[in-house]
Amino acid sequence: MESVMSVPRFNRWPRWMGLALLVIVLDQLSKIYFNSQYQYGDMQDVIPGYFSFTLIYNPGAAFSFLRDAGGWQKYLFTVLALAVSAYLGWNIIKGRFSTLMNVAASFIIGGAIGNVIDRLAYGHVVDFILVHYQHSWYYPAFNLADSFICVGAVLMVLDSLKQPRSS
Repeated sequence: MESVMSVPRFNRWPRWMGLALLVIVLDQLSKIYFNSQYQYGDMQDVIPGYFSFTLIYNPGAAFSFLRDAGGWQKYLFTVLALAVSAYLGWNIIKGRFSTLMNVAASFIIGGAIGNVIDRLAYGHVVDFILVHYQHSWYYPAFNLADSFICVGAVLMVLDSLKQPRSS
């Protein structure tokens, strides 16, 4: 007799899609806040000399890659984000991932879709987190979606390290 606790993995996918949705909501709420409370280029120190909030618009990808490419990059990054999200989502639904990989995939899906929403709604991604040293070195501004994508990527690497190697 099958117990209630042995629910097949593929029936658990709604929780992972819910996590992705939570990432999207947190990302969009943060962007709404910074778009409404800051003017473009404003900077407010949080930890003076190291960490600030700012409002920057990025029409490119990570680190402003292809920011001056003329507009076609918006479509490229949108299609790429949707394709990766579909691939990861399909594998979550099919139960092909470990728990850690499901968390990673949910973070990446949520972050990717959060940035797609920006590209479609505004034509650029809203960035507001700025890490710097004094005011002489700056890491490129980023947002919560970018953070979730990076954490998801690290979790994917960790998951791949714990998987047994096939010979």
